[in-house]
Formats: sequence, structure tokens, C-alpha cells
Amino acid sequence: MVQPEWGVRLSKWFILPQRVILSIMGFFAILNAYTMRIALSMAINKIAKSPEYNSTEPGFDENVCLPSDVGGEEIGSTGDYEWSESLQGLILSSFYIGYLITHIPGGILAEKFGGKWVLSLGILSTAFFTLITPLAIHTGGAGGLIAVRILMGLGEGTTFPALSALLSSWVPAKERSKLGSLVMGGGQVGTILGNVISGLIMDTHPWEMVFYVFGGIGVVWFIIFTPLCYSDPDSHPFIKEKEKNYLKREMGSIERNRNLPPTPWLAIMTNAPMIALIFAQIGHDWGFYIMVTDLPKYMDNVLRFSIKANGLFSSLPYLAMWIVSLWSGYLSDVLINKGILGITMSRKLFTCIAAIGPAIFMVAASYAGCDKTIVVVLFTICMGLMGAFYAGMKLNPLDLSPNYSATLMAITNGIGSITGIVTPYLVGALTPNVSIVNIIIYFS
Repeated sequence: MVQPEWGVRLSKWFILPQRVILSIMGFFAILNAYTMRIALSMAINKIAKSPEYNSTEPGFDENVCLPSDVGGEEIGSTGDYEWSESLQGLILSSFYIGYLITHIPGGILAEKFGGKWVLSLGILSTAFFTLITPLAIHTGGAGGLIAVRILMGLGEGTTFPALSALLSSWVPAKERSKLGSLVMGGGQVGTILGNVISGLIMDTHPWEMVFYVFGGIGVVWFIIFTPLCYSDPDSHPFIKEKEKNYLKREMGSIERNRNLPPTPWLAIMTNAPMIALIFAQIGHDWGFYIMVTDLPKYMDNVLRFSIKANGLFSSLPYLAMWIVSLWSGYLSDVLINKGILGITMSRKLFTCIAAIGPAIFMVAASYAGCDKTIVVVLFTICMGLMGAFYAGMKLNPLDLSPNYSATLMAITNGIGSITGIVTPYLVGALTPNVSIVNIIIYFS
């Protein structure tokens, strides 16, 4: 593709390479996706009535932390909706029903038409349904909220497959761990900001404002991303020739292959590394989705934190996870480029760290009782170690098959998202009385 004259002139204004700009915008795509996704996990503590405990009542569960136990505040029943714990679990899990459905279609579309529009339109639709979430609650109650959450999931389900297609078209193998971890790290930063900002907003404003803020930011991202990023280097109108030549040298043809043979579904689903990848994804997502959807409720209903403190303490584990994800991505590239480890061994090493480490500290948290300091520290270490996952198996679809990386990502992330449907509902069903023992044992 010959660059237009205006594109050549415009390219001179960009200091950063286009692949880095794409990675940064991909980071913000996931960041926005997660703030919109997890906003309800904080807001539901203000929407639904929280349980009130009276230690003098018959049947009181002595394992529930009281404010005096944890240095928290006495929190009244402030919500307008009397939703049971199991119904709240169903509401929180409903997002993943839609999320699961669009993974494979999103991957196929991204491979055929490019990742740009599949990603951007998915984020835009999620932003729209985030903006109308308060309307859905006020007019339809729990049913309206479940419906809009499913629709949000439909839009967001294309995010990871589309980004996988974009990264496979833009990022050379020697930069894959570093830039890939940068992009995927948007999930941790989005969770951090979603928790902290939600807590700050709801401390002084109605809960509806949370959805208006995050939905509006999603629309702004779409407006910036659309003219700035493209599906592959060959279609980019203002990429510098120096960068284009570099990508050709490192990656071969940089034009997206529009004539790929049909997706080899049987070969994919019977491939041993692919099967291992799926199981690794399920193991990671089982713990991750419990933390994303239920940690704020745990901080509120069990440890009895105020909404502002809840936002802060719920975000600390994801700050640690983000730092570790960036560090492990850089370290992985160093180990691979220096020949210390091969790509396969590097992916296995960081995947093992991200699987075994969190399990140890999650079990340790089950013995921390009402000591809020120890609980927060243990969960922070747990999630921090989980950050190595992004330099491990999360990038593996790009290694296994760059041409079909979007489909591989769709399969692994889609199957993993089934745990997002199951775990929040099970937590609500198994903990009807919000007992600290029940919740912690289930976490373990």
C-alpha cells in the first residue's frame, strides 16, 4: 500500500512508533473494559440493602466480623433494593453470559476483517449499556440490570480476541512479552481505578454517577482510537517507513492475510498445547473472577469497610498484580532474547508462578479471620503473583499460531469466562448469611 502524501506529512508528528501507540491504546481499551465491568461490584453495595447484624439475636453467626473486630465502620442498610445474596451473585455473573457468547465470533471477525473495528465497536457498545445501567435498574429492577449486563458482556466479549489479532499483526516476537504485558496490564489498572474511583464517587455522589463516568470515558476512548489505530501496518496511512521496514524485517509480510484457509477447528481442539492452555486459563480465571466480582462485597459485608476504604483496599491487590505483570513481561523478554530460556520454557515458568503462588496465599488468607491488615496483605501478595500469568500463558496464543491467534484467544478466554458465570453465583448461593468462614473457605 502506497502512503498518501498527507499520511507522510502526518507521520512526522509522531514521536512514538505506531506499534507502541497501538499497544498504549490497547492498554486503555482493556482498562476501560474493566472499569465498566467491575463498576457494579462496588456499586451493588449501595444499590442493594446490606445485611445488618445483631449479636443478641438468636442464630447470630459469631464468625461474622463486627465493626469492633476489624476497625471498620457501622454500616447501615442504605440500598433501595432487597436482593438476596444468591440474586446478587446471579446479577454479578450475568455479564459473563454475554461475554462468553461473542468470543469466537469476535475472533473470526477479527481475523477476517481486522481487529480495529471489532475492538472499537465492542468497547463502544459496552460504554452505551454502561451509561443506561441506572435507567435499567430504576425501570426494571434486578431483571433490567441482568438484561443490560448480558448486553454489556456481548460487546466486551470481542475485546481479547480483537486485541490478540492486532498484536499478532503489529508486535514482533522479540517485543511480544513486553508490549503484550503492557496491553494486558490494562485489566489490573482498570480494576484499580474502577474500585478506587467508584469508592470516591459514591462517598459524595449517588451511585448512578459511577456508571455515567465510566461509560462516558469509554465513548471518549472510541473517539480517540478510531482515527489513530489500524488493523495492520500495511493499512496504516501515516506509519513511518523506518518502522514499516523494521516490521517487515522482523515479521515478514506485515499485510493482514485476508485469504486464510478455513479455521482448522479439529486440529486446534485436539492439540495438546492448546488443551493445556485451556486448563491453565480455567485455573487462573476461577480465582481471578472470584476476586474481581466478590472482593468488594467481601470488604463491605464481612470486613465492614466504609465505601471509600473499600475502594482503596479492594484495589491494592490489582496494583501489585499490575506491577508484577509489567516486571515479568520485561524479564521474560530478557530471558528469551539472551537465550537463557526458550519461549516455551519462559511461558511455562511464569504460568507456574501465577498458578501456584496465588493458591498458597489464598489458602493462608482463610486463616486470617477478622484481622483486616493480614487479610489485605495476603490477598495483595496473592494477586501480585497472579500478574506473572500475562507473561506466561496469556500470550501463548500468539506463539502457537499468529494467523489464528484471535481464534485461539477466543477459545481459551471464552472457556475461561464460564467460571465468571459460575463463581459469583456460587459464592452468593453458598454464603446466604455472608459468613466469613463460608466466604473464605470458598475463596480457598
